[in-house]
Amino acid sequence: MEWLVVVLDFIGKQILNVPAYLIGIITAIGLIALRRNAGQVVGGALKAAIGFLILGAGATVVTGALDPLGTLILAVTGAQGVIPTNEVIAAVAQEQYGAQSAYVLVLGFLVMLALARFTPLKYIFLTGHHMVFMSVLLTVVLSVGLGSGLSWLTVVLGAVLLGVIMVVMPAFAQPFMKKITGDDSIAIGHFGTLGYVAAASAGIAVGSKSKSTEEIKFPQGLKFLRDSMVATSLSMVLIYLVFTIWGLISLPQAEAFEIFGVTDAGAFIMAGFAQALQFGVGVAIILYGVRTVLGELVPAFQGIAEKVVPGAKPALDIPLVFPYGANAVLIGFLSSFAGGLVALGVLAAWLNPVFGLALILPGMVPHFFTGGGAGVFGNATGGRRGAVVGGFVNGLIITFLPAILLLVLGNLGFANSTFGDADFGWFGTLIGASFLGSPMVGVVLSLVIGAALVIGASIYQIKLVDGGWVPGLKRDERLAAEKAVADAEAKRAKEAAAASSTTRTSAS
Repeated sequence: MEWLVVVLDFIGKQILNVPAYLIGIITAIGLIALRRNAGQVVGGALKAAIGFLILGAGATVVTGALDPLGTLILAVTGAQGVIPTNEVIAAVAQEQYGAQSAYVLVLGFLVMLALARFTPLKYIFLTGHHMVFMSVLLTVVLSVGLGSGLSWLTVVLGAVLLGVIMVVMPAFAQPFMKKITGDDSIAIGHFGTLGYVAAASAGIAVGSKSKSTEEIKFPQGLKFLRDSMVATSLSMVLIYLVFTIWGLISLPQAEAFEIFGVTDAGAFIMAGFAQALQFGVGVAIILYGVRTVLGELVPAFQGIAEKVVPGAKPALDIPLVFPYGANAVLIGFLSSFAGGLVALGVLAAWLNPVFGLALILPGMVPHFFTGGGAGVFGNATGGRRGAVVGGFVNGLIITFLPAILLLVLGNLGFANSTFGDADFGWFGTLIGASFLGSPMVGVVLSLVIGAALVIGASIYQIKLVDGGWVPGLKRDERLAAEKAVADAEAKRAKEAAAASSTTRTSAS
């Protein structure tokens, strides 16, 4: 059976772990189902894969620009603790649980397809790296709960739970996705969904009178800020300059210069300036990649919807929503980071001394991607207030939940990292807590949790998503009515001005 482990490990790590390949394969399947010719199939698949690689390249540029900023912030503030980084904790776990997690990944994908085919949850989760992270998390938590002697049960139960979470979470976010995108053709496939739903709910609660972030009117001299790339870059320039100057004042020169690999103060400041501009470049690349992927994948998915999983929707990574609220992304990112700092203060002052929870330091990368997404979701239902409060709520969630998750990760919890996004926190903790008693009780409780999620999400899908529920509808109606009144007044004023001009002309 060693050869089978090698094959599954190859499929899991080298294919399903690369979102671009997975997107290309799914696009090709859809085009084949639509009876496209070989050239169209190959061309469409390659373009979709290249689009996702472009998106990934943008994410790499953004991450590269944010990492030094995170290091600089930790250095000047003196904070110590755990930084949630999915890639790091997954790499550590793979050393011990790699073979089992490969089985969980491949079988979990099949479970997802079966659930999408035979339940109302018609979502195909296509964010490959998040599939890998969740498969690793479930393998670790179940291995800790079941012990090494039941590895086969770890694989089977992990696959079922992975398949469940991949069809359930897109369903819960779908009413808000419809609000953001204006249609029902695509979904979110990202395990920060609890934060996005919480942000949208916060938007409903606080933003009944708040206009969209995208309607912010800049003074004439600041019209250039309407360009999202310029506005994003300028904001990061200001943030970087604040912390580079702070670093020069508070840190020994040698320690400060080492962060950017420079040798003098001028180069240190300009290195921060360059990283801020690189951040803007990365965001622009991400937006272009999203447009390229959607141009190929959505039409191809019609074939899958018709032939393989009727009515299926692709569930894609969170940058998918960034083009729908460029200002909201930046607002959500900054608000999420602020929420992370507040939550860190609570952990340090109370939860760490009393309950022994780890100090979770705010990582710039998770706060940008999930906080930016939360800003878009909050803006969709609550405008500017929704973006601010929604991002802040997300920051609280992705700080407290990782701290709790560390309690159920066993020896892996001693690593100086943990899984960062919201769904890893609540789902991993819930499954891990099920095994506080005997292993068999844990198995039963885990299956009950999985069944409850599928049933609850199916009811939610039928009643709310398919039923046409529009989140924040009252706000939309009020804003539409205000706009109609404003338009009518503007029209009357224009007509009055025209009539007055006519009267003056006649009199003369």
